[in-house]
Amino acid sequence: MPEKIIPINDLRSPAMAVPAISEAPSGRLADALGRPLHDLRISVTDRCNFRCVYCMPKEVFDKDYAYLPHGELLSFEEITRVARIFIAHGVEKLRLTGGEPLLRKNLERLVGMLRTLDTPSGRPLDITLTTNGSLLARKAHVLKDAGLDRVTVSLDALDDAVFRRMNDVDFAVADVLHGLDAAHTAGLGPIKVNMVVKRGTNEDQVLPMARHFKGSPFILRFIEYMDVGASNGWNMEEVIPSAELVRRISAELPLAPVDANYSGETAARWRYLDGGGEVGFISSVTQAFCHDCSRLRLSTEGKLYTCLFATRGHDLRALLRAGRTDEELSGAVAQLWRGRTDRYSETRTADTSGLAGGARKVEMSYIGG
Repeated sequence: MPEKIIPINDLRSPAMAVPAISEAPSGRLADALGRPLHDLRISVTDRCNFRCVYCMPKEVFDKDYAYLPHGELLSFEEITRVARIFIAHGVEKLRLTGGEPLLRKNLERLVGMLRTLDTPSGRPLDITLTTNGSLLARKAHVLKDAGLDRVTVSLDALDDAVFRRMNDVDFAVADVLHGLDAAHTAGLGPIKVNMVVKRGTNEDQVLPMARHFKGSPFILRFIEYMDVGASNGWNMEEVIPSAELVRRISAELPLAPVDANYSGETAARWRYLDGGGEVGFISSVTQAFCHDCSRLRLSTEGKLYTCLFATRGHDLRALLRAGRTDEELSGAVAQLWRGRTDRYSETRTADTSGLAGGARKVEMSYIGG
């Protein structure tokens, strides 16, 4: 059983420094390794109604688990203000995450507020959301009307018994599929379906999922089981490399590689040779893509994380609530990103032994995937 973890708000998060000399945002900000800032992932809640074994196992996130009180969460107004600052630095994609983001009351109001923001380049802002799909059927149309562009839905099995075991709250796969159909009808596309594959748990669902979504409006993506946080008891032996999944699928449904849509895309794209659409593989463990990672993460209580596997955050909320100006916040953000050197997955790929047991990493349920 995983040992009890300390909530992320108890981990050490240093205050962000405000540079003495201010500068106007240029619309392009590069880190210490030359990677531009392009994506901001915004966690809107630390709560989830699933207890997936690889993310929020019930043994840790039980009825006594202490979630953040509402007053510690960033308000919609604070999130919008922060987003505007990041957009001035070159961010063109905002992804709303959780926990389960649709548990945040009136989330469509935040979507509408973000939709009013403009990018310096004049390109439309891409506003997306990742969800477990449990509430999507009832929220899809209102989110689209508010200005959401598209959604990504997590679904780890097609077999109902396997799926119920994985979400550990007895939620039916049919309800997620209903949510997917509702999102498609609402126009929230292209819709991606993410499946985390864990050896010995749901690997027998890989081919059924491929068969089901082949030729559909949905793009299925397989994700290697990752050592995010400290609660899931990660073991390299439970990882099925994407290359193995490609071989398994291609043996029945022949595949060919496809070029990436853009620099920094996390999924390697493959197409079915018979024209049945495409499938993706996210290989953070065996084929790290740190070299062009352009993502920054904002936790639900206002801490910035420069890597999914970070061991600490940087407290932006303290500056927000101390009355700092937009110019000061912008300078602090620019200074943080310019000093970024994170490449955890590349280091782990080079040496998978012992890294999972090192310093406690932030839980994925606080900053999304």
